Amino acid sequence: MEKNHRAIETFERLWLLFVLGMLVFFLVVITGMLRTHGGTVPERAERIDATKVRTEGNFANPRVVFEGGRYIAYVQAFAYGYLPAEITVKKGLPVTFYVTSPDVQHGFYVENTNINIQVIPGQVAQVTYTFKRPGVYRIICNEYCGLGHQNMFGKIRVED
Repeated sequence: MEKNHRAIETFERLWLLFVLGMLVFFLVVITGMLRTHGGTVPERAERIDATKVRTEGNFANPRVVFEGGRYIAYVQAFAYGYLPAEITVKKGLPVTFYVTSPDVQHGFYVENTNINIQVIPGQVAQVTYTFKRPGVYRIICNEYCGLGHQNMFGKIRVED
């Protein structure tokens, strides 16, 4: 009886050590991912009239401007594309994206980053990100927006 009791105690201790080890492992992985990608929680910058997105304000002329050592990108997500369709920035410099939609809900997911914005008509979402590696990053709509949804891509070109 005493021998069985010790065996069960040993087994329980091993399971507890395994569980604690897994918790430490997951915390290390999550911390590493956050440090690698940085935090990009989108903020609601402002509300605008969705019917005037294409005709008034910064989104009537979607563009990327460089000022004060950083990029500011005004992006319009529409069925079935993004304006500007291609964004070019330098690595290591912060890019603040302001994104809105004139028609329906869209997604603004940038491949190999943790930029993932839900774009809602009439609401301007804002997120800042610094690209650390040069390359081409696709912008993908990850919110179903209609029959042409599967063709909705954009591009961010990061140069040295």
